[in-house]
Amino acid sequence: MATDKAKVRAEIDHLRETIRHHDERYYVLSEPEISDYEYDELMNRLRKLEEAHPELISPDSPTQRVAGRPAEGFPEYRHRVPMLSLDNSYSVEELKEWDQRVRRGAGREIIEYVAELKVDGLSISAIYKNGVMTKGVTRGDGTIGEDVTPNVRTIRSLPLSIRREAFQLPSGAGKKRRREHDGPAADLGLISMEDEIEVRGEVYLPAEEFRRLNAERAEQELPPFANPRNAASGTMKSLDARVVAGRKLDVFCYDVLVDGRKPLATHWGALDRLARAGFRVNPTRALCSSIEEVMAFCEKMGDERDDLGYEIDGVVVKVNSTALQEELGSTSKAPRWAVAYKYPPRQATTILRDITVQVGRIGTLTPVAELEPVLLAGTTVSRASLHNEDQIRRLGVMIGDYVLIEKAGEIIPQVVKVIESKRTGRKAELRPFVMPRHCPACGEEVVRLRGEVAWRCVNSACPAKIRAGLKLFASRRAMRIEGLGEALIEQLVSPRIDYDDEGKPILAKDGEPVKKAPLVADFADLYHLKRHRDELIALERMGEKSADNVLAQIDESRDNDLARLIYGLGIRHVGERTAQILAGAFESVDELMEASEEQLAEIFEIGPVVAESIHEWFHEPRNRELIGRLKEAGVNTERKSTGEAAAAGERRNFEGKQFVLTGKLEGFTRDGAKELIERRGGRVTSSVTKKTDYVVVGDDPGSKLDRARELGIMTLDETAFRELLGG
Repeated sequence: MATDKAKVRAEIDHLRETIRHHDERYYVLSEPEISDYEYDELMNRLRKLEEAHPELISPDSPTQRVAGRPAEGFPEYRHRVPMLSLDNSYSVEELKEWDQRVRRGAGREIIEYVAELKVDGLSISAIYKNGVMTKGVTRGDGTIGEDVTPNVRTIRSLPLSIRREAFQLPSGAGKKRRREHDGPAADLGLISMEDEIEVRGEVYLPAEEFRRLNAERAEQELPPFANPRNAASGTMKSLDARVVAGRKLDVFCYDVLVDGRKPLATHWGALDRLARAGFRVNPTRALCSSIEEVMAFCEKMGDERDDLGYEIDGVVVKVNSTALQEELGSTSKAPRWAVAYKYPPRQATTILRDITVQVGRIGTLTPVAELEPVLLAGTTVSRASLHNEDQIRRLGVMIGDYVLIEKAGEIIPQVVKVIESKRTGRKAELRPFVMPRHCPACGEEVVRLRGEVAWRCVNSACPAKIRAGLKLFASRRAMRIEGLGEALIEQLVSPRIDYDDEGKPILAKDGEPVKKAPLVADFADLYHLKRHRDELIALERMGEKSADNVLAQIDESRDNDLARLIYGLGIRHVGERTAQILAGAFESVDELMEASEEQLAEIFEIGPVVAESIHEWFHEPRNRELIGRLKEAGVNTERKSTGEAAAAGERRNFEGKQFVLTGKLEGFTRDGAKELIERRGGRVTSSVTKKTDYVVVGDDPGSKLDRARELGIMTLDETAFRELLGG
């Protein structure tokens, strides 16, 4: 018996030490080593052991306090009311169990809940006195936070003063009436500008800004931020408020306290009044009369989370009645009246089994982590990006390491951290990665140009480059040759075996089959495939009908508009948007080809780096020859002057306008609507912001419509969108 007790004590001590270590990595250093899910598993195990053995609970146990401690460099601030964390649930069953505990504690069967999105950021508190913000404070350890007022002031969506018409009483009336009232107020009539008003919210980095920030860091050869949450946390801890202002943090406010008390009878009412008082409140929320309605909201938002424009990791569920919240109370760590329903983790720890190297369409050698398969965000992941040699060096990663991988939104999985603590006793199993100095696809020597982080294969005949280039050229957003998939491209670019008149392979002196040149060596060769119809039919998985379909699609692609061709050429830094801009600025490829670097750089949204890349591509003799061969093959290389394409090319009536598409459109595909907008000079973005000019709304729109209404942005149904297109 004593031995069993000693084992439990030893496990508890180990768990406490492990959790403290990860608290330090997460809250102080902003360098987590494990996912939130793995951390919660440790905490849950410790909590269960302590519940079974209460005599082993100590005051300094992580279960007895909110984790973390203030970072150095900022003044400390003691919260008037602790900013507690939330208990987590990871399944419908756990959510139902929480609901049962709430109903038992309340002594009633029907409870009204508010379901809000759990934004993945960091909590802050904004303190207002006489209606003016006086302090902005981080959550810290829940009791003591950091006074980061200059940084909080840079968040443009957070008011520096409160709208008095929403929070106002005659001077002193609030104090007098509060003395006559015990418990939460029935309305905001008890609030005066003389009161200390505390507004709590979640600061986050929008997805678009996160991508921009990481692209900027990549250009500066700095390590990318692992995820938007880490970027927001690191930004808020910057001692230079100018850095914070440049990163465009945003906030959703979720609670209000007046002199340390909840001023409203319901949480839903508090959110509504906060919004009316000028605070940014997330419009995507639900008032639910049962836990079943809560679960339906959780499921719906789980499906839509990638379209929000910011990261969420779950849904927060709160009892709506503030009187009932007070009755249910809190533990030292979390309120009993609220819980977080967490979605499947987007971070996971696994073993890096090997590192392979891929060759892209412009010859970039990209190292790829080959992983022990692991479940991540609902899918099994076995590969992840390592970006480049310098990133591997910054991470200090070795083959055989335990690594933390992450998948955020539409971003492909990437390795974000080495778990160095798991190297203990395993060093013999680890080996360093060495970037090859010869292309793994063609064997030619690779180069690394001055000022670049990537190694590149410069062999124009490299089969890997040709394959990747053809894939882009044939893609739906370029030349639309949909029958030209990866399997067919692989066969087209591979050398062919030569046969004699009897159908037997012709052998060389060494006994190996003699090989002829591949059917396709560049884009222009596609337009001569008709000459090799029989060989095309004979390829694996082809046949006569499939071959003729591909040839017909290739033939039709000759008549595509100029922007599609420019994009399909695969010029470095030239995406769809830049291709549209170039097609609007030049009458033809010939005119674009002769443009100087200075002329290109003067075009709005192009800039010197992109201009240099375009200029270099068109002044490479082999590329100029390719353009000539495409023209000879009958591929359109000029801006259209008739029909709808001409109207789109010449009437750029959306110049400088930003659009967001939401819901299903009857007469347009999403890509089709996007193309029409961009051909008229507009830009389509994924999230609704103050810079958005129009939101095009189809059937069953998502939360973007609510956001547009909140910001007062013009919305267009399909009929209005068609009218605008014709304007």
